[in-house]
Parts: sequence; C-alpha cells; structure tokens
Amino acid sequence: MSATERDETVPRVVAGVSMRDLLASCAAAHTISTPPRDPEPRAPQVPRVRQAPEDHREAA
Repeated sequence: MSATERDETVPRVVAGVSMRDLLASCAAAHTISTPPRDPEPRAPQVPRVRQAPEDHREAA
C-alpha cells in the first residue's frame, strides 16, 4: 500500500462522544468557569417627603 492510499483512508471515530454531548460539556464548563456578575448599580435612594392627601385635615 502506497503512502497516498494510507492518507486517503477514512479516519475512524475513537472517542465515541456525540457532538451534542461535547457541546453541552463545553457550555457547562464555560458557565462554571465564568465568575458571577457584579450587581447592577442602583440609583441613590432619595427619601420621599410624605404629603398629606388633599381631603385630609390636620387634627386640632
């Protein structure tokens, strides 16, 4: 058998892992290795001034 005939043979799958399982494992590894995001910055809380309803009268 010549060298060109050996190179043209179809390679055999040895691992036996489906592409779906391989991609799923890569996605899981990426998710686990990514650090959690910082929380979104919140706008400073401005204290609300409580206003009395218009139909409410102050006590005497």
